[in-house]
Amino acid sequence: MPAYGSGAMPTVWQPQDLHELSEVRKSLQSRYCFVAGGTLLRTQWEGGLVASPEHLICLSELPGVSDIYAEEQQLVIGALTRLNRCETDTLVAQFPLLQEAIRVIAAPSIRNVATLGGNIVSGVGDTITALLVYDAQLNWMTDQGMKKCSLASWLNGGEDGRRNPEDVLVSIHIPMQDKDSMSVGIEHHSSNNKQISYYRKLGRRETFSASLVTIAMHGEIGPDGRWKQIAIAAGGGSGMAMRLPLSEQLLRDEAASVGQATALASTVITEFITYGDAFASEQYRKQTAGNLLGAGLWEALN
Repeated sequence: MPAYGSGAMPTVWQPQDLHELSEVRKSLQSRYCFVAGGTLLRTQWEGGLVASPEHLICLSELPGVSDIYAEEQQLVIGALTRLNRCETDTLVAQFPLLQEAIRVIAAPSIRNVATLGGNIVSGVGDTITALLVYDAQLNWMTDQGMKKCSLASWLNGGEDGRRNPEDVLVSIHIPMQDKDSMSVGIEHHSSNNKQISYYRKLGRRETFSASLVTIAMHGEIGPDGRWKQIAIAAGGGSGMAMRLPLSEQLLRDEAASVGQATALASTVITEFITYGDAFASEQYRKQTAGNLLGAGLWEALN
């Protein structure tokens, strides 16, 4: 398999299939780092946040990991699919929150290189909240073979409470049932049900900045005026995104109305687990997430 490097520069390995990837991974004995687009890694290396590794395993030559297709009522997106392709793909358009999240990531030149898998594996990517409300599953190549788990489970460390950095994300799977094309933040009617969907990102400046808070909500209201389904997620910055089940249950307990907006904002502030840093306090992030979700619900139902 191709490998190149010299001096203090990392040796770069380019496996041509998953079998070669497994073999080179074993031979290097954890002295490596996976790379695809490399946009986040380059920033971390240049900023001295992460040491440059001895070996790089480049995943860009692997077959079948840059495709987008429908299979068994699921949308399958290869982990190495570029963000700019996801942004314009007609199948991905059935999941407008994901496309909206991608549109506000960095600059177009970055989205031309960065991959959806890289955004997820970073653990803090702006697509994660959108994927959480769509109940996304992640397909991994592990030492025990291929394994699928929910995005929420992976964020929480998986079954044993920790992530294995040697696992390779191969594809992202999103259920397609009852997914109708719709515009973000606008109500839609399908089979007499009203669908409500919105995504918001708040950064330190208007464009091309890291997020302080990201929120996503996707729900459906039946003809009786009650929530048939609801999913809410929040994240942002270097904190871990999370589903908000208490906030979801709050909405399910009552008929859908603009009056739920205030209670939703308060519940999100209590439930959302985040952090504070030099840019924003923990309470600011909590309150902002609550206000964004409450305002989004009010706007959608008003």
